[in-house]
Amino acid sequence: MPEYQNIFTRVQVRAPAYPGVPLGRGVWVREGKPLFLYWAGKFGDAQIGPVYLGWLGLASILCGFIAFEIIGFNMWASVNWDIVQFVRQLPWLALEPPAPEYGLRLPPLDEGGWWIMAGFFLTVSILLWWLRMYRRARALGMGTHVAWAFAAAIWLFLVLGLIRPVMMGSWAEAVPFGIFPHLDWTAAFSLRYGNLFYNPFHMLSIAFLYGSTLLFAMHGATILAVSRLGGEREIEQITDRGTASERAALFWRWTMGFNATMESIHRWAWWFAVLCPLTGGIGILLTGTAVDNWYLWSVKHGVAPPYPTIFPGVVNPATLSGGAQ
Repeated sequence: MPEYQNIFTRVQVRAPAYPGVPLGRGVWVREGKPLFLYWAGKFGDAQIGPVYLGWLGLASILCGFIAFEIIGFNMWASVNWDIVQFVRQLPWLALEPPAPEYGLRLPPLDEGGWWIMAGFFLTVSILLWWLRMYRRARALGMGTHVAWAFAAAIWLFLVLGLIRPVMMGSWAEAVPFGIFPHLDWTAAFSLRYGNLFYNPFHMLSIAFLYGSTLLFAMHGATILAVSRLGGEREIEQITDRGTASERAALFWRWTMGFNATMESIHRWAWWFAVLCPLTGGIGILLTGTAVDNWYLWSVKHGVAPPYPTIFPGVVNPATLSGGAQ
């Protein structure tokens, strides 16, 4: 029986540097001399490089850098260019969107214009990177599953910062740039619209979030559990029946009641992960545009019980004339 190997004890077998699958020569080629990093080999392939950037990659990095600089310099300016305070307060610093009175108009730079500019360059950077990812997959003869998974995350990003604010008629509905400020926005957003937990699409999003973590953990744990038998060499296990995949399948049938194959488990994980931002984006998009109060919506549709009448005579403001229904 070979010695048990896991992510931290794996033996690093180092072969000569491999530049990758030969491709048709174009304007750009793979750049950089390959090098090997021992600690990188603890987590994945120890070979770093060569790297293919291309026009799309270069443009994406440039736009992302511009957005990063706009956000960073605005945060730095907010603490009067004090580098110590900038580092100290960085988690609480923010670049805020324009005030509600501007609607969808372009405000002055120091009143939200910088936010619009940073958002524009960040969005362009992300979309260019998606296009680069799609084209690289095509160039290698691969499926485009990774690009479409990334597109699911881009959908949620666009809903929060572009699509929903445009539908609401105000840039002020968008999320600020910042660590804690965007978390504060999330809490205020939920309170403003009657508790986002009652949003059925939010419920689905959380179910897919927890489901995807469970599936990935179960799959990863199963393969690690049979790695002493060569379970991580999936192609060999599929074409040459051995003890690893058979034991893993038997274990799943014993404990789960059914067996996921080495291909189907990745489809399950892909769909669960992709549906998390897709359903979350739908829930955010409906908030404020179609539903003003998710708690009242859930009471109306029998999802949640109404508040108990502790003080008789108190009137639900939503039932008054002009109130949100």
